[in-house]
Amino acid sequence: MGYVDACLQLAFCMYIDRPHAREVGRVGEAAGVGMSASEMVGHDVTPDVLTSVAHWVQRGGQIPDFTLSVFRRQALEGGRYCFNDGCEVVGHLKDFKVCPQCKTARYCGAECQKHDWTTGGHKERCGTTRMFDSTA
Repeated sequence: MGYVDACLQLAFCMYIDRPHAREVGRVGEAAGVGMSASEMVGHDVTPDVLTSVAHWVQRGGQIPDFTLSVFRRQALEGGRYCFNDGCEVVGHLKDFKVCPQCKTARYCGAECQKHDWTTGGHKERCGTTRMFDSTA
């Protein structure tokens, strides 16, 4: 991915609270991105996260006000966040449960999680079974 795309993708992942994105993308006050209280209204994101998101949006060459409104609209509309291929459930990221092992994969429910674990390949991708396998 190019630098600009990576900056915008990180900003969006931080905005919708993808696992570890906020940890990786957090910037301090020294980043020089100031946002007024009126610019922060309507966003379901804490001010420090929103400031970091705005930083990465600017680094990606976009205008924060416009891009943040796009992020907000996308977050409100919801999306397909279930890692089970073929799942058509649309919802908000916070409603999808995170895999307790890798903390990366998200699922709409236990049935999709079980299906992805047994036939979808998450068991191999998760990597947690190898850590506890005494024969490995």
